[in-house]
Amino acid sequence: MLLLLLGTLIVILVLYLVNLSTKNFDHWEKRRVKYVKPFPFVGNLLPTVLKTKSTAELIQHLYKAFPNERFVGIFQFNTPILLIRDPELIKSIAIKNFDNFVDHYGFANDDIDPLWAKNLFASQGERWRDLRQTLSPVFTSSKMRTMFVLMDECVKQLTEYFKDQKQDVIDIELKDIFSRYTTDVIATTAFGIKVDSLRNRNNDFVVSGREFTDFSGLRGLAFFINGSYPRLAKFLNIKIVSDRLGNFFRTIIKETLTLREEKKIVRPDLIHSLMLARKGKLKYEELMELPEAGFAAVEESNLTKSNNNVNFLTDEDITAQALVFFLGGFDTTSSLMCFAGYELAINPHIQKRLKDEVLATDRECNGQITYEKLLNMKYLDMVVSETLRKWNQAVWLDRKCTKEIEIESETSGEPSVTLKVGDIIWMPAYAIHHDPKYYPNPELFDPERFSDENKDKIRTGTYLPFGVGPRNCIGSRFALLETKLLLYNLLLNFDLVTNHKTENPIKLRRDTPLLMPQNGFQVSLRKNDAFSEK
Repeated sequence: MLLLLLGTLIVILVLYLVNLSTKNFDHWEKRRVKYVKPFPFVGNLLPTVLKTKSTAELIQHLYKAFPNERFVGIFQFNTPILLIRDPELIKSIAIKNFDNFVDHYGFANDDIDPLWAKNLFASQGERWRDLRQTLSPVFTSSKMRTMFVLMDECVKQLTEYFKDQKQDVIDIELKDIFSRYTTDVIATTAFGIKVDSLRNRNNDFVVSGREFTDFSGLRGLAFFINGSYPRLAKFLNIKIVSDRLGNFFRTIIKETLTLREEKKIVRPDLIHSLMLARKGKLKYEELMELPEAGFAAVEESNLTKSNNNVNFLTDEDITAQALVFFLGGFDTTSSLMCFAGYELAINPHIQKRLKDEVLATDRECNGQITYEKLLNMKYLDMVVSETLRKWNQAVWLDRKCTKEIEIESETSGEPSVTLKVGDIIWMPAYAIHHDPKYYPNPELFDPERFSDENKDKIRTGTYLPFGVGPRNCIGSRFALLETKLLLYNLLLNFDLVTNHKTENPIKLRRDTPLLMPQNGFQVSLRKNDAFSEK
């Protein structure tokens, strides 16, 4: 009798949980929106939960489910998501009607996780507007030119490290090498300290940085719960930035700020710009004679350009911005470098053309590359732009509805959809970048898509490596500059070549939302003079 009662209770509990997990599954049907059939508990995420598809493959699958629709209903667990497939609708949501979609979803528990909640990415509403206006002058091309010398020091550390190796051909894993370079760049530009992480591999800054950017295991679970179930994260006191990591970075920033104030130290980095912003002395300034960062660079919206700084930046705010710059610079930018290096290694004809441009530029500037010369390199920009097209790290872009809006029907068979405050939309950037309608033969790495003759043919809303609209990536110029500087210096001194460990084609990992190959980026560096006469 007891076992029967226990069994009945278990069945009732299971049925209750199934009902709870599926209570929203009629959301899109009631609105006559075509949708991908979800599974209890996981919605449309079953392939990633079971690790049968990578996140990028899943997004492509959902994107292709209804190829003639402008939008499709999907479910992230039991949360309804409207997947926007149409470039014109993406522009309408992210640009024209930006005021209706100001925020990202989740990620803001100021009470328990202030360092995460205060950063630009996680901020919402008016705080985001104030913060973006305050930070936008930090990332203008004129500011990037002042940081160029700091990046140049870091990339020279890297090239000298490998030139000092006795081997003529050096087997490397690009992610390890390039993430150390980006660590050095972020350390010097965002935290005001110098770190040579190739020669000093286990210093506290490197170790703490790797811990902060590791989203596997429990860290990945914490990030997921904060993003998908912010109320649960708050209730369980689940943090993205642990107390130990937070205190480590707070100490660095506090000591740097104090030293600079006391000694009147001026250094061309992010910390100095943020100190000026706090005093209301940072102005938005673009020097028109400077070259643009590249085709992929996003424009700052007039909504977020301001010369009226809001003087609210505390030490905690500055630390929070430095941390999110670390996250973006360490992982996504190093991955851009890795995929570019990999593509050059497996496409030697493309590498040769780029190397010819590098050597010609080196001769033009007498062995000392300048900011202007680097950004005027057309083929380098084509290679980087195509890497961002084929391997963009932002697999999808999200927005949360902040003001009710109706998406009006355009055809007789399409419903009008009213999005209410709190509703979520996704823009499937990776799938759009791989849609042959916009990019013929999308799996082919072809920098010619971005030549002067072809780049004007790319439709607005179909190229989204740094997002779209006023809430685009504020650091696009920064990422492009350090990537181009790295590739320039590498090809000036080495060839990137395949070895017996190089995987072609790449198989993407299925245990992370980021684009990462299962076996890493295994290639070799061959010194320029490796086979010349001794």
